Amino acid sequence: MAGRNGRTVRDLRRANRGAVLQRLYFDGPLSRFELGPATGLSSGSVSNVVADLIGDGLVEEAGSVDSDGGRPRTLLRVTPGSGHMIGVDVGETRVRVELFDLTLTELARAERPLEQQRYEVDVIVDHIHAGITEVLAAAGLAPERLLGVGIGVPGIVEHTPDRGAVVHGQTIGWDAIELESLLRSGSPLPDGVPCFIDNGARTLGQAEMWFGAGRGARNALVVLFGSGVGACLVTPEAEHGRAVEWGHLTVRVRGRRCRCGALGCLEAYAGAESLLARWREEGGRVPGGADEETALTAMLAAAYPPDTAAADPVALAVLEETAEYLGAGLSDLINLFQPERILMGGWAGLQLGARFLPAVRKHALSYALRHPAENVTIELGSLGPDAVTVGAAILPLADFFARGGRRPDPDPESPPPAWRRALRERTPR
Repeated sequence: MAGRNGRTVRDLRRANRGAVLQRLYFDGPLSRFELGPATGLSSGSVSNVVADLIGDGLVEEAGSVDSDGGRPRTLLRVTPGSGHMIGVDVGETRVRVELFDLTLTELARAERPLEQQRYEVDVIVDHIHAGITEVLAAAGLAPERLLGVGIGVPGIVEHTPDRGAVVHGQTIGWDAIELESLLRSGSPLPDGVPCFIDNGARTLGQAEMWFGAGRGARNALVVLFGSGVGACLVTPEAEHGRAVEWGHLTVRVRGRRCRCGALGCLEAYAGAESLLARWREEGGRVPGGADEETALTAMLAAAYPPDTAAADPVALAVLEETAEYLGAGLSDLINLFQPERILMGGWAGLQLGARFLPAVRKHALSYALRHPAENVTIELGSLGPDAVTVGAAILPLADFFARGGRRPDPDPESPPPAWRRALRERTPR
C-alpha cells in the first residue's frame, strides 16, 4: 500500500535498512542507542531493522561498551564476508581486476598488461573475463555470491534500456561499443550478478569522496591525470559524481592535435602521453620501448636529478609548461563550478606528486577569479594507484545500499535485455 507521497511500506523498510547499513558502514561499530540519532529513526525502528539485518547475516555484534550507569551497550558492525564485489580498471597500461569483501578489504587481484596505446575491444573483454575468473578462484568464491562487478573505462558511458552500457571512447577508437553486451557474452558470471560500467574518472571520484581526501566535501572535483586527463564533479545535485570531459576543453586555438582529433585540447598539453611526446620532440631521451609509466619516471629523474647531477633543461621546461597548462585548466573548473576542494589522482598525478603540485596550484589560483580561488583547496588524492578499482567496486556497493542490503529480485514480467536475447539467438538449437 502506498502512502500520500507514493512510498510503499516496502520502500520505507528498504530506506530504513539502507540508512542503518550505511551508518554502520561509515561510522561503525555503533550501538543501537547511537544508531537512533545517527539515522533519525525511532528506537523501535532501529531494533526492528537491526534484527532484520542480523537475521540476513549483514550485521554482527562487535563487543560492547559501558553506558552511563546502565548495562553495557552491544556494538554492531557490518559483517565483512556477507557480500563481495569486483572492481575493474581499464587503464592505459593494464587491466586491473580486484575482488573485495563488503568492507572493501582486498581479497585477490589480477592484472593483464596492455600493449602501448592498444585498446582492441575483444582483448579488453577477454582480459576482464580472465581476471574475474582468476580472482574468484584465488579466493575460493562462487560467482553467485557477488553483489556485482563495477568497471571503470575511458570515454563517455551511455546507459541505454535495450543495449546496456555503451561506451563512446573517441580517444581510444571506441565508437558506440556495446561493452555490457560483449561482457555478458561468454561471461564467467551468472545473469543475476549485475554489471556496472562508468567512466574511470567518476569511479576515481567515487572512491576519493567515500574513503579518501574528498570525505566531508559537498562540492568537489576529482581530477584523473593519466595518459590523458579527465575529472569527476561532485555537487549536492550530483552526489554520486558526474564525469566531465575536461581533457577536451580547448586551451589553445589551432594548437597541438589531440588524440581525439581536435586541435588545442588540454589533453594535448597536460596528459602524460603528450608530455612525453613534447619531451621527445625537443630532443629528450625517452627510453625506447618503455611503457608510459616507465618513461615518465625517467623524465622526472632527468628533470629532478640528485643534487650532484645537472638537470635536463628540456625535461624541466616541458614539465613547467605542463604545470601551467594544467593549472590553467583547473582555473576553468574553479570559475565554472566553484568547488571547495580539488583533488588530483591518476597514475601520472601520483608520479608527479608533491613536487609538481605547488606549481599547478600557483597557476590555477592565478588564472582563476579571485573569490572562488580564495575558497578552494587543491591537493593530491589519498587512495593511491588502486583508487579507480576501488571506486569501480563501490558502484555495486552503492546499488546494494540503495536496495536496503537486498540483492535484486528477477522480474519475470519484464522483457529480457537485448544482450540476453542476443545470446539466446546465438545458442544452437
